[in-house]
Amino acid sequence: MAHILVVEDDQDINEIICKNLKLVGHSYAQAFDGIEAVKLATETEFDLILLDVMLPGLDGFSVFKKIPFAPVIFITAKDGLDSKLNGLKLGADDYIVKPFEMLELLARAEAVLRRTQKNITTFCLDEVNVNMTDRTVKVGNEYADLSPKEFELLEVLIRNQNIALSRDKLLELAWGYDYLGETRTVDNHIQKLRSKLGWESRIKTIYKLGYRLEVK
Repeated sequence: MAHILVVEDDQDINEIICKNLKLVGHSYAQAFDGIEAVKLATETEFDLILLDVMLPGLDGFSVFKKIPFAPVIFITAKDGLDSKLNGLKLGADDYIVKPFEMLELLARAEAVLRRTQKNITTFCLDEVNVNMTDRTVKVGNEYADLSPKEFELLEVLIRNQNIALSRDKLLELAWGYDYLGETRTVDNHIQKLRSKLGWESRIKTIYKLGYRLEVK
């Protein structure tokens, strides 16, 4: 998984972001001001930096100019168009405005990591080995015969491991925003994944919500 630097001066927000990054399998480092962020970013290679704009010491834009190249998502309460354009013109990969849903932040982080080819490419759990690049799955020494949609659902569960996802969210992430099917479709595909992978105890049903891939 990815190693991510979280630069946010609000300690509570910083901790919540880091907790959720850890839940989905990423490692992280924390900085609470601009000077500390520059120091960490020059001493350690990060796969992604989540960078607040309004920071003590140095603002996020100044930090961005001083650090070695790394994918960056600006996180800020400033929602003015000029501020967004400034961040993107500097070369940031994305920009998200507070308050935000944690799933949205995680999804944007995953999208940037996929583009920069530094995200998860393989995943192993119990007897299951998943190769994201080749889109193949082995259970023990045998290949599992997954349909394209089953694999996409599996990938969503892996990239959001230990997070409870509603059926609607799974439809959105695996089938796309314009999918017009019913949430029962998710249940059918989940049952097939459980059976084919032997993950009856790994893919947990969350009562009245959806499912979670438990990796602990």
